[in-house]
Amino acid sequence: MNKNNGRLLSLDVLRGLDLMLLVGLQPVLRVFLIELDSPVLNDTLLYHLDHAEWEGLRVWDMVMPLFLFMSGVTMPYSLPKYRTQNGDAGVWKRILKRFAMLFLLGMVVQGNILSLDPDRVYIYSNTLQAIAVGYLLAAPLVLYLKPKWQLLAIVVLLAIYSLPMHLWGDWSPQGNFAAVVDKAVLGRFRDGSVVAADGTVQFAAWYDYTWIWSSITFCCTVALGSFAGQMAKNGNGNRPATAKRLFVMAVLLLATGLLSGIFQPVIKRIWSASMVLYSAGWCYLLLALFYWWIDVKGHTKGWGWLLCYGCNAITAYLIGELINFRGVAASLLYGTEQYLEGWYPVLLVACNSLIVFFILKFMYKNKLFLKV
Repeated sequence: MNKNNGRLLSLDVLRGLDLMLLVGLQPVLRVFLIELDSPVLNDTLLYHLDHAEWEGLRVWDMVMPLFLFMSGVTMPYSLPKYRTQNGDAGVWKRILKRFAMLFLLGMVVQGNILSLDPDRVYIYSNTLQAIAVGYLLAAPLVLYLKPKWQLLAIVVLLAIYSLPMHLWGDWSPQGNFAAVVDKAVLGRFRDGSVVAADGTVQFAAWYDYTWIWSSITFCCTVALGSFAGQMAKNGNGNRPATAKRLFVMAVLLLATGLLSGIFQPVIKRIWSASMVLYSAGWCYLLLALFYWWIDVKGHTKGWGWLLCYGCNAITAYLIGELINFRGVAASLLYGTEQYLEGWYPVLLVACNSLIVFFILKFMYKNKLFLKV
């Protein structure tokens, strides 16, 4: 635990790494590698800085599952304590408030709500909304079920998700059951959709993410995170043993995810059940490594810069996704464009990432945290 605030320091650092990759490192590395245009680096590093086109899981595909997973890890620490202090009504008021705020912020980031144009608004299309829904659905499992029954509930939910996916539709981007549900439920409010002159809704062929049916598996990712949090909480008295259990869980989930991938492809865009298991295995492995190194071995120095991201994760996400600071950099450095040529955009993106970091660092030093 972080002695200052009762939190798992390893979790804050890991969350910081996830957000730093999202809003800091990946944008810079990507434009740098594109400009460098090295065949070797393009086929290795650059390949993993983009999403899989459909099947498979790349490093960049892990950012969102890890974000959901870590939101679950905190639940066994916060929800039972809040329930004890405020009762069922109080804890559910808190859960619903968090759900509403995250869902609304997701619409601000990616739902075009700031366009003030109803024809451009998309209801359910963002990572924050996936966290909101996963958190809401996983909350009863954490509050009312013992850990072993939580695992059983996750298995049942994965089966509920998978059955119609196998029975109706296929595993193609537009032919899967989850996509059919999204189009039927969200209609014109689905991301990428437009209303034609005759009033019919036209869905973009390029948009293949799903949200409504995938909410079941969002819940499973968050719930697997809450199970990890329960392991850490219950094993606080014997942290080396807890680290070993996290490692074992990682191996089991990775193996199960790969085996289930034989029957159901690992597809992040529709949050397939096999993807849930496989990505959760990597999440457990990362948490185990950070937990062992920081909370067990006590290597706590040198992580402060990542805590700037990790302790203000929502702020980092909102600033990184909503605000473009490249214009600020261009106002001061426009004279370098004639000398840098193709490297000028790389400089602007790097400056954007640095400005985001310094804002987060200022907030962290002054203990300014956005809590949802």
